[in-house]
Amino acid sequence: MFRKELINVSVNNPLVEQVRLDLLDAIENDSIVLPTLPEVALEIREAASDPDVNVGMLATIIENDSSIATRILRIANSSLLRGFQPIDDVKSAIGRIGLGYTSTLVTTLAMQQIFLSTKEALNQRMRAIWMHSTDVAAICHTLAKSQTQLKPEMATLAGIVHQVGTLPVLSYAVGRGFLRDHPELLDQILISLSPEVGSRILEAWGFADELVAVPMQHMDFNREAAAGDYVDLVTVANLHSYVGTEHPLASVDWSTVSAFTRLGLPVTPDMSDGYHQQIEAMQQALQG
Repeated sequence: MFRKELINVSVNNPLVEQVRLDLLDAIENDSIVLPTLPEVALEIREAASDPDVNVGMLATIIENDSSIATRILRIANSSLLRGFQPIDDVKSAIGRIGLGYTSTLVTTLAMQQIFLSTKEALNQRMRAIWMHSTDVAAICHTLAKSQTQLKPEMATLAGIVHQVGTLPVLSYAVGRGFLRDHPELLDQILISLSPEVGSRILEAWGFADELVAVPMQHMDFNREAAAGDYVDLVTVANLHSYVGTEHPLASVDWSTVSAFTRLGLPVTPDMSDGYHQQIEAMQQALQG
């Protein structure tokens, strides 16, 4: 509802359409390079695809990135996993978390590295997007625990990458005064173009189709699907993230959003204290 109105405005703006054509052409010609997965995420994904991989191999890769290693330990010792004994080494942390979960979690944590820029104005925008993405991811992680067909770690990654398409669009805006000096136009362009670009990025990274669909589809409140999926989780989590704010999405009537029905979730922003505690714990883990 809200999103369709904005897209219609954007499409009817000749300047926005011209930017879209220029940006997609730049991507096709590699004059604007899509973000790449951080090295530690690439190494972990490659290792995890080896049927003979073991805990020690993953631990060695993770220990080469002290920031990721520290955060993995923090998660292993957090209330999220309810361990009885404290853990002080990465190998034991992986043993508690699990190989598959650890692989996805490292990719999620490493995403923070691509939401950075040496240009201060651009960096502020990227940091704000990262913080919002971690909020959505933390809510996704918590909600996924009530869904037998969905994995919390995959849900977290879906929340983190749902706005990844904004990064090339923002990079394109650098040096182009008509975007820098007109933030409302830039916002319009981000809304119109970043979903398509985001799905292109995830496809280039070799992500599963169920995640590739997230940037393009999570704002389609009338979307049809056979069952609740990661797109639905991001849709619901995104709406939860704006509760109590003045953002236009805070006024959306949740009873009209099909994702709630498929996930079997209440169309009310009320959450138990336990949910809030889990969300806050995951937020802290993701934000570093």
